[in-house]
Amino acid sequence: MNFKSNTINFRFVEEPDAAFINSLRTSETYNKYLSHVDDDVIKQQQWIKQYKIREKEGNEYYFIIQRNDTSEAIGTVRIYDFLQNESSFCWGSWILNDKKTKYAALESALIIYDFAFLELGYNRCHMDIRKENHKVIDFHKRFGVKIIAESDIDYFGHYYKEDYMKIREEIHNFIGMKYKELESHI
Repeated sequence: MNFKSNTINFRFVEEPDAAFINSLRTSETYNKYLSHVDDDVIKQQQWIKQYKIREKEGNEYYFIIQRNDTSEAIGTVRIYDFLQNESSFCWGSWILNDKKTKYAALESALIIYDFAFLELGYNRCHMDIRKENHKVIDFHKRFGVKIIAESDIDYFGHYYKEDYMKIREEIHNFIGMKYKELESHI
């Protein structure tokens, strides 16, 4: 599978990525709304080793987001919690560092949604978003995510394939991607 858009691409996480992932996950700038991890590269490598088993089984996919122009790693994103009986998936562990491209957030969301909805065949995305994470809440709402419930710390949302398909071409056009281009790479 080739996960590529205008300015970024995804590749599957590998054990040598542990130091990069650890640096993102332990950075006060980037980890405000993520679950806590120990600042331990060895533990991160062990986690990746276990993840690779889940990847091989098709239970989870964890990606390094890279710039197309330099191949520099600029972030991570993960798709997981596949609910086959509900045709639903979740995505998260989404971090983009300060070397990201202008539209890296939009492009990475497009790749995730195209992969999950068009390649894997899911019909819904379920998500939980920290209430304090206003930028991500606004981002998802602009895509059309519907908030369906909340807890003390999280909003819970659903996003449907039909809603994505209604805005997909518009977003592709906005960021200057040829509509069929991304689809042909997956």
